[in-house]
Amino acid sequence: MKKEIKFSLVYRDMWQSSGKYVPRKDQLVRIAPAIIDMGCFARVETNGGASEQVNLLYGENPNDAVRAFTKPFNEAGIQTHMLDRGLNGIRMNPVPADTRRLMYKVKKAQGVDISRIFCGLNDARNIIPSIKWAQEAGMIAQATMCMTYSDVHTVDYYINLAEELIAAGADEICLKDMAGIGRPAQLGKIVHAIKTAHPEVIVQYHGHSGPGFSVASMLEVAKAGVDYLDVAMEPLSWGMIHPDVITIQAMLKDAGFLVPDINMKAYMEARSLTQNFIDDFLGYFIDDRNHLMSSLLVGSGLPGGMMGSLMADLKGVHVGINSYLKGENKPEISEDELLIMLFEEVQYIWPKMGNPPLVTPFSQYVKNVALMNVMFMIKGQPRWSMIDNNTWGMILGKAGKLPGKLDDEIIALAKKNNFEFFEGNPQDNYPDELPKYIAEMEANGWNRGEDDEELFEFAMHERQYRDYKSGEAKRRFNKELETAIREKYSKKSVEVPDLRILKYPNAEPIESPYSGRVIWELDFSDHSIEPIHGKKIQENDILCTVQTNYALEPVINFVNGRIVGIEKKQGDLVRKGEVLAYVQS
Repeated sequence: MKKEIKFSLVYRDMWQSSGKYVPRKDQLVRIAPAIIDMGCFARVETNGGASEQVNLLYGENPNDAVRAFTKPFNEAGIQTHMLDRGLNGIRMNPVPADTRRLMYKVKKAQGVDISRIFCGLNDARNIIPSIKWAQEAGMIAQATMCMTYSDVHTVDYYINLAEELIAAGADEICLKDMAGIGRPAQLGKIVHAIKTAHPEVIVQYHGHSGPGFSVASMLEVAKAGVDYLDVAMEPLSWGMIHPDVITIQAMLKDAGFLVPDINMKAYMEARSLTQNFIDDFLGYFIDDRNHLMSSLLVGSGLPGGMMGSLMADLKGVHVGINSYLKGENKPEISEDELLIMLFEEVQYIWPKMGNPPLVTPFSQYVKNVALMNVMFMIKGQPRWSMIDNNTWGMILGKAGKLPGKLDDEIIALAKKNNFEFFEGNPQDNYPDELPKYIAEMEANGWNRGEDDEELFEFAMHERQYRDYKSGEAKRRFNKELETAIREKYSKKSVEVPDLRILKYPNAEPIESPYSGRVIWELDFSDHSIEPIHGKKIQENDILCTVQTNYALEPVINFVNGRIVGIEKKQGDLVRKGEVLAYVQS
């Protein structure tokens, strides 16, 4: 009898691996029937990861969006699943246990069937509580292993981790190949071992296309007994995203597997609708390079989903490095040369930092350190000259146990800074907080929502939820979209706040698109702290850089003129939407 392989459409991850935003509720409702009519999907990824935070960022209620998107799939008998970051829930930083537990109750009530639970460090202690809480809420607990390739991450390493998760009660196992660098043969061996020991356990594979292994990997895991494969569809497949369902279906059918047929009329309709969403507004936030694959990722192991932010980081740093080199009468370097230097530095420091799987947020931490190392070494200064607090938290064990051994150099640096290593349960660092949020909602007269879903959003995404409730998120997004459109079509007219007229007549306020720490002038001149009053700056120049929790984000100027006011000094913290400087044309 032919082995049956089922497909899951990762519609959420397709968007988040492409750009910054995900479709609105009305768009999700429009495309759901076409996805159903394609007839080839047993599962659809509807939410999780950062998608619900993104809803809040552009002023939409994520609870409404999740309920509306899951409903037609529930009615059609197609399972829905979400991405769950374990200790971090569905945000970038750790979440108290009571909020994590509430998440499963809320998401099950909203129509989500499966929680894909992963820990970016593969620390089972961060996954096992969620297995229990998901099952208590009536969800399928899909325990997930972050796949990568190193001397530490061997076949036995993953088989042992899978055994630990299955023993803890996991209903299913997912191999999350977030960078697509898992070697096909190795992945096949892991799946074979799991299915041989536990034939009743469902196994699902998720692999990004970036470095080019994913199609071969899907064939290998299929031969080894995998049950579900995550796939994408045009116009968002391939590149840094996932293989297209058409290719994978044809390959498996030819190999003798039982796979569903694809209703191509519905496929083309869904394809057209997705392109319509891109043309509407989402495309303004998609980097064109994310449509391309790159074998350069094989060595660095960086995930495809962060390549857009990485390339933006490089632009700002590239300008600063060449400014410094020019001042030192040294040859300038190209952006490609800088990219290779960064990839090589990631390869060098990754094992020294304990081989954390390069997945959110740890991929950002390692990349940030590598980028700062490159910058400082070009200036003649030592590695590790700048490590942010979040990265130190990972190094010290506050997020979980690192898979590999820290280099003696890193341990010595921690001792030099009087940092203490943490060996306890990471969740113990984050006490329960729901009573605090309940009290504030009652004081504000805010409704806790159906099944406590509004309470959950407030506790999970406090700052973004406040901005959503006040309307600030929507106002800020509208400005951001206007800027993105203006940059694309070189339009210069912008709406100017009244405050600008009072403070700096005839000047444009340049607002920060991000929250983080301000870094002015990456040109390495020792006297260069922040730009002097009256400095000339051109449209599309990089004004400054903001160091966020997971990237160095350049801030682009949108008017020709001179800097007439600095609102944030070197090293200051800035919130998204706050004015950094004023430029007078």
